[in-house]
This record gives sequence, structure tokens and C-alpha cells, in this order.
Amino acid sequence: MAQTEITQAQIDAIYPTVAATVADALGCDVEDVKPAASLIEDLDAESIDFLDLVFRLERAFKVKIPRGKIVENARGTLSEAQFEQNGLVTDAGLAQLRAYLSEVPAERFKTPTKVKDIPRLYTPETFCKLVISAQRSAEAAG
Repeated sequence: MAQTEITQAQIDAIYPTVAATVADALGCDVEDVKPAASLIEDLDAESIDFLDLVFRLERAFKVKIPRGKIVENARGTLSEAQFEQNGLVTDAGLAQLRAYLSEVPAERFKTPTKVKDIPRLYTPETFCKLVISAQRSAEAAG
């Protein structure tokens, strides 16, 4: 099933709740949470914070977000082998990642990109997309 494009209007509709949730989870001011801010680089998130953030978003939006969903969504139709090899994102994988994480400024994408460094790209807007995707999955499931 092809994923329908997520619109800026859809992102804008849930962004205030996502931003407040991010601020609460990371213990920062909501004014510091900008749509394109790197959660790790700009807001000092750690990997454990992502679990807490996902849990809080699931509660706030009454959705289920499977672990690894961002990378799975970013990978799209590429197989794991097409997306990454030896811990590095392939050229095809990087193109797919850039397309999925379109909110991330181009200069943040490094070549080569290590799979373990993908979370450094995540922004509040990335989590908006994740919530919208989860809402769509829930609606499709009935």
C-alpha cells in the first residue's frame, strides 16, 4: 500500500501537541522546540529519550508507533540490503532517507551516513510525520 503524501497542513495541525510533548519529554521550553531542530544536536535528546517521546506521543494521540518505524518508513520499498550495507546507508538509501526526511536541512546529511547516526537527523516534524502515519494505520485497521 503506497503511503499518501503528508501535507504541511496535516503537520501544522498536530505540531503544537508534538512540540509540547517533545518539550515535556526533554525538559526544555516549548519555545526552543522548532520544527527542523535536531532532537539530538539542538535539544540534547539521548536515545532513551526517543522511547519516552514515542510513549508520550502514543498516549497523547491514542496511536501505536512500532519501534524502528521511522527507518522502516524512510526505507520505503527498498530492501534492507538496498538501504544499508555494513552499517552504512547506501546511495539509494540516502536518496530515500532525504526524501522521507524532507524537513531536515540538506547539510545535516553526511556521506557516508552510518545507520546508527540516522536518529541525529530526527526533528519534531519527523515525529509529526510518524504520528500521522500511525493515525493512518489505525484508521486503515478500523
